[in-house]
Amino acid sequence: MYPHLKDVFNKVINFAFAAVIVMIIIAIMIGVAQLVLSITGLLEFKGISGHYIDFISDILTIYVLVELSRSLIEYFHSHRLRLTFILDAAIIFIIRELLIGLFKHNIEPEMLFALSVFLFVLGALRIASIVVYLKEKELNDLVCEAEK
Repeated sequence: MYPHLKDVFNKVINFAFAAVIVMIIIAIMIGVAQLVLSITGLLEFKGISGHYIDFISDILTIYVLVELSRSLIEYFHSHRLRLTFILDAAIIFIIRELLIGLFKHNIEPEMLFALSVFLFVLGALRIASIVVYLKEKELNDLVCEAEK
């Protein structure tokens, strides 16, 4: 009905996602630079764990940023936000929280159970989204073959 309005909308969305990707790339570069600079803190002898928990936490945070950027980059290929990439970022974030809580020994059993159930649900959603995507792709391939 309004093709011009749709074009404007697509351009605005593309610009917004591109700006977010640029910010995430800058954040990843700053995070990696801070990781390199924080290596000297690991040399301080404050017990065996020392500053390792902060180092591991920062690495896992960078993993979350990478997964989020993958979901946005995939948008430019398919013009859809793929649920699998978003679920990957959420799963990595939950695993990050579990690892940090377990490493610091300050996670309550109820929270451990809740995060484990949430992780299970996210995993089930990810598997279901892959199955739906494969079925959709198979159906699309059948339609393309029938049109030939």
